[in-house]
Amino acid sequence: MSQRGLFLDDAPGERRGVVTLGGRPERLLLLRDGAAAGEVLGARLVGRIRALDAAAGLAFIDLGEGREGVLNFTKETGRPVQGAAVEVEIRTESRNGKSATLRAIGPGEGRPRLLSAAPGLEERLRAFAPGTEIRRGPSARAMADLAQDEAMASDFPLPGGGRIWIEPTRALTAVDVDLGGRAPAPPKKAARAANLEALAEAARALRLKGLGGLVVIDLVGRAHDPAALLAAARTAFAPDNPGVALGSVSRFGTLELTIPRRSRPVVEDLEDEAGAPTPLTLALSLLRELEREALADPGGRFAGVAVTPVAEAARPALEALNGRMGGRLEVRAELPRAGVTFEVVRA
Repeated sequence: MSQRGLFLDDAPGERRGVVTLGGRPERLLLLRDGAAAGEVLGARLVGRIRALDAAAGLAFIDLGEGREGVLNFTKETGRPVQGAAVEVEIRTESRNGKSATLRAIGPGEGRPRLLSAAPGLEERLRAFAPGTEIRRGPSARAMADLAQDEAMASDFPLPGGGRIWIEPTRALTAVDVDLGGRAPAPPKKAARAANLEALAEAARALRLKGLGGLVVIDLVGRAHDPAALLAAARTAFAPDNPGVALGSVSRFGTLELTIPRRSRPVVEDLEDEAGAPTPLTLALSLLRELEREALADPGGRFAGVAVTPVAEAARPALEALNGRMGGRLEVRAELPRAGVTFEVVRA
């Protein structure tokens, strides 16, 4: 089994943790400045039951500060009482406009509030590879940049040629296997090899993006070997257990599975609904570039030039960065050169 590595990049405005498998990014964990501690997997809070949907077995919990979570209840757990306080834990983080789901701990007291924060980023990283040293510094910055670029990609090459394309929707995530560019081989043999590689790469890429729920993989070729494909899928998606469920290979050549949703998909923090980098994502990239230039030239003064939304998103973290760099940096809300989203120039 390939060994996992751990990296932690302390960047301006955020910390980025990366888990690698066989030297390639497998997971990306983001902790941006100002992130709400009460929205993270594992956080414990006191909430108040705002409303009940008895038919669906749901309680809607006011978590304070405009946040809400959903709690499932059954005959065994008993029906909650509207208006009552309850102690809960974040079971799955909010995503794509959907509220966090909660696990009931017991009765609560007082106003909605955070009781205990979720495990920190370092603790979360170590859980993926206990006993492994966390690497920091320039190697961590390079690995985090690579992981972020790959997390925002939509297509991924396969080792023997061909690619997979990953397209998330509200209902499911589609994975398309493309044989194009693969070395000539008997069609059935080429399709089999590509499908087996595609399952391993899809599992890695989905973990990197943080995507879960229903996944439909459109395999290439016909006359598949279901036993071999299901065995490969079980191995590829084993790190996502417990909770992975595999369907059979359909007569249409698709393999369906469900992956448990736990953390908020990292792509929702990196990209907007159109799949473009958010102003904050671009702003943090700009700040890393400013930091890089300032470290390379300790006496130089530099400015980041970006469109207004990006410049404004960069300013909150700029003050702390300037405190370390002697006040040599600034960000200007100006149009950069044509063809670039931002640039760093000498001030």
